[in-house]
Formats: sequence, C-alpha cells, structure tokens
Amino acid sequence: MAEGNRTTMEFIFISFSNVPELQYFLFTLFLCIYCISVAAHMFLIVVYNLSSNLHTPMYFFLANFSFLEECYISTITPSMLKNLLSNHKSITFYGCAVQMYCFLLFASTECYLLAAMAYDRYNAICHPLLYNVIMSRNACIKLIVSSWLIGLMVAIIQTFLTFSLLFCGPNKINHFYCDIQPIMALACTDTQFNEIVTFIIVLPLVVGAFLLTIVSYTQIIWTIIKYHSAAGVKKAFSTCTSHLIVVTIFYGPASIMYLRPKSTYGTDMDKFISLMYTVIAPLLNPFIYSLRNNDVKYAVRKMMHNIKIG
Repeated sequence: MAEGNRTTMEFIFISFSNVPELQYFLFTLFLCIYCISVAAHMFLIVVYNLSSNLHTPMYFFLANFSFLEECYISTITPSMLKNLLSNHKSITFYGCAVQMYCFLLFASTECYLLAAMAYDRYNAICHPLLYNVIMSRNACIKLIVSSWLIGLMVAIIQTFLTFSLLFCGPNKINHFYCDIQPIMALACTDTQFNEIVTFIIVLPLVVGAFLLTIVSYTQIIWTIIKYHSAAGVKKAFSTCTSHLIVVTIFYGPASIMYLRPKSTYGTDMDKFISLMYTVIAPLLNPFIYSLRNNDVKYAVRKMMHNIKIG
C-alpha cells in the first residue's frame, strides 16, 4: 500500500460473535465491567489522597498503579464497546496505530510499576531499618518516572516498526483491538526484522521487569523463612499476597499470548485470553488490594465516618 493511501485505509475487527443478541449481552457485560473498574480505581485514588495513614511509599505506588490501570482499560474497552453495537467494526490506519501505541505504553509501564512495587515490599521486609531512607519520596518518584520512560521507549519502537510495514491485502483483524501479532499478520512484506528487534530490544525489557519482580519476591520469601517468627511470617505474607495475585493475573495470560510460537496465533481463544489482562485484571485489581488490606479498609471506614459526621 502506498504511503499516500494510508490516510484512507481502515482495519476491520472480527468481533466475538456476529449474533446480534450476543453482541448486546457482551456490550452490557463489558460496559458494567468498565464502569465498575473505573469507579473502583478512582475510589482508591481518592481514598489515598484523603487518608493520611496511607501516605506511605506502598500506597503511593498503589495510587499511581490505579491511575495507570484507568488509562490502560480506557485504551481498549470504549472502542470495543462501540464496535459491539456497530455493523461496521472498523478503525482507521492511524487510529489503530494510536491504540497500539497507548496499549503498549500503559502495558509496558505497568510491568515496571509492578516491579517497583515488588522492590518496595522487598525493602520493607528485608531492610526494615533502612526502608524510609531507601524508599524516600524522591526515590519513589524516580521509580515511577523510569517506568513511564521505559514504557514510552517500548511503545515507540514497536508501534513504529509495526506500522512501517506494507499493508496491501486483507484488512480484517482477528482480534478486538490493535495488537502486535494480528496487525503483523496482515502485512504484505517480511516481518522477520520486526520479530528480531522485538526479541532483542522489546522482549528483554518486558521480561526483565518480570524477572525483577520474581527476584524481589524470592528474596522476600527467603528472608521471611529465615528470620521471622510465625506471627511475623503471617504478617509479612499478608502484605505481599495481594501484589503476588495481581502479578499472576497480569503476567499469566500475557505470557500465554506473547511467549509462544508464532504459528499458534490467530485463534478465537486468543481473544478470551487477551480479555483476562485487558479487561478482567483491571476489574479485579482494586478489589484485591482493598478487600485484603486492613489499612485501606480502615481508611475507607474513617472516610465514611467523617462524611457521615459532616
């Protein structure tokens, strides 16, 4: 496809079903999930800002994580909702590029923010006496900014390489959003260079965040077992369990999607696997953090009490 024709090109999404009744059901379901997710994350951000007992590095990261999750789910879900009610499930060439860029930016940033949260828990448990020195406000801000910068680099490299390919054949994306592999599958040119660059530059960055998270928790578990009493073990694990659950929900399905042979892409199962880390995970995360966290529950009760008195 010539460069000049790209402004008129569009991609067509192959949605979950062509049965109108199911489309309406899915629209209602995903709309409810989206509204609950946005409201829950916004609630956590408000609770953090209004509760002095939560002004610690752990909850500073959590508030930023909630903001990131809101951006993340808003990149994909509104477009998916629109297409579920539309007979022409399309997106422009540049609209698709913007969606992929935003998705990669937020997803890659989330990888490193999860690693930063694991590093925070590592210092809290393994170096409690130096915790306030190591995890100063300045250090926390640097970790968050670094996470965004790495996410920005991954998004720019991968989006530029993908949309520099030549597209001249079929324009139907076997997915519900603009992901890397479904778009590359439509290219008329060889994508081997893109795959090599992804393997050498992008993949190590994302996998590196996962390894940093694993190393942090390996050290945490070793320290808990070696030095803590039975009561200390219970308390230490209670502060880490929520984060481990979130990491598992995010990395589990994502690993299935991206760390497998190219020949296995393109099945309908891919859409449902993608739903786990693009729609379901952002719904579950705020409840995992709040329902399992006594500090958050105390802050919520105190805030509700103050509102009632007011």
